[in-house]
Amino acid sequence: MATSPAGVHGISNQFVVEYAAADPLTATFIGTPGHDDELTDFSPDGHAARHELAKRALADITAAEPADKSEADAKAVFLERVGLQAEIHEAGLWEGELNVIAGPIQSLREVFDLMPTDTADHWATIAKRLAAMPEAVANLRAGLAGAADRGQVAALRQVTRVAEQCDTYSGRTNGKSYFGNLIAGADVDASLRTDLEAGAKAAAEAYADFAQFLRTDLAPKAPKKDAVGEDVYRLWSRYFTGARLDLAEAYEWGWEEFTRVETEMKQVANRIKAGATLAEAAAALDANPRYLVHGQDGLQQWMQQLSDKALLDVRDVHFELPDELMKLECRIAPPGGGVGAYYTGPTPDFSRPGRMWWSVPADKTEFSTWREVTTVYHEGVPGHHLQVATAVYQAEKLNDFQRLMCWVSGHGEGWALYAERLMRELGYLEDDGDLLGMLDAHLFRAARVIIDIGMHLELEIPKGTGFHEGERWTPELGLEFMLTRTITDPHHVRDEIDRYLGWPGQAPSYKLGERLWLAARDEARARHGEAFDLKKFHKDALEMGAMGLDTLRERLNEL
Repeated sequence: MATSPAGVHGISNQFVVEYAAADPLTATFIGTPGHDDELTDFSPDGHAARHELAKRALADITAAEPADKSEADAKAVFLERVGLQAEIHEAGLWEGELNVIAGPIQSLREVFDLMPTDTADHWATIAKRLAAMPEAVANLRAGLAGAADRGQVAALRQVTRVAEQCDTYSGRTNGKSYFGNLIAGADVDASLRTDLEAGAKAAAEAYADFAQFLRTDLAPKAPKKDAVGEDVYRLWSRYFTGARLDLAEAYEWGWEEFTRVETEMKQVANRIKAGATLAEAAAALDANPRYLVHGQDGLQQWMQQLSDKALLDVRDVHFELPDELMKLECRIAPPGGGVGAYYTGPTPDFSRPGRMWWSVPADKTEFSTWREVTTVYHEGVPGHHLQVATAVYQAEKLNDFQRLMCWVSGHGEGWALYAERLMRELGYLEDDGDLLGMLDAHLFRAARVIIDIGMHLELEIPKGTGFHEGERWTPELGLEFMLTRTITDPHHVRDEIDRYLGWPGQAPSYKLGERLWLAARDEARARHGEAFDLKKFHKDALEMGAMGLDTLRERLNEL
């Protein structure tokens, strides 16, 4: 993309370069080279430096006159996203960020999953980054301690659970650290092996020390109450959705959507086993050998085969896919994080492909595929992989911020839920077992809207719901609701409640984003009538890149 250094695209591209230097973890995640031996500074000074960078870029973008429509669209995206990041910093929330799913301590560990290990030079880079871990963790401690001095401390539940995760990563839980496992198979000379072992040991000890810091220093200052309240919730909700939501309307709609999906699930359950409850139908499917795969290697092979088939099936039929998008790796995630699946995007040159990761309990060896078919479509194709990798591929249309750094949960997770529903429409979920799994995933996401808003705002449970009517939401009621009104694996449910409470506003973004995608498609179909082309709608929509839901609504109305 030819850009003027002073134009919107040029300023955005330069921001990515400067931000990558200030945040080496992000640099690795988005595939920007030159910083893979460094780690991000999460001290107060590090947070302040990134905030100053964002403020300068916001001022430059605000002053820039868009040269054309693409720059006008890019300006709106940049101002909304980076503006919110600055607003969250000024509220003091970044420095005190600590949760069980996606905070600095997880990113410092997960970045190693994305680093190449093919050559001695690759391992030498890893050794340098491992050696930097004690300082990085010390900086994170300083940031959290500074936030705590200002009264910004995560709830005790998050502090306790993150300490447990650090125990696993450090090896205190099972005797072998993540970092020791990482370097175990390195084929290197004795000198580099010594560096790797010293780095792995130092990183493991840093995580063990951090767990102790959480328990002895931070936990006594942590509030026991999980709910963040309306003001903080609204800010995080805007960050995760890119929209100023009517929270009361969203809560009410969540109940309506939950009831709609639950009603259809009961019909499908009855077809699986006459007269069965949802739990009984799930048990019947779990016991059916047709849906079972054995071993974590078996799960990895199963999801790779299903993912490969989906890629081939949708290409040139429902989506236009260049060769670069035709590789998607499926992997089992290292133990220690939350249970579930996630996606990591490709590098700009696609030398590191998009990857789907499945995080499962370390001791689990048998898996029911009827629950997970829809997850492959969500995380892979036509879900996150097509969405994220398509944007990365648009070097001629989008600037580097749009392609590589812009992520909005409502846009991304909304598309991935839309993708699940699309695969049903295309006939890929005609098996009642697989269909029940897809519907349960959507019931689960509808429940998220209800209990995430409900728990953080401590709302009243309405009459007619058949669940503790008139009481106000608590974490205990949230757990009970998920355990009794969905058929999601109980271990996963317990992880999820901790996730919602530590990541306020993120969980509703899935269903609320899907609602917008579906409405926009219906409106485009109504505008174009018989001339409506679904394949073209998908192409145009995905090539716009990520943006907040309010901006997305405006852009999709143009299609």
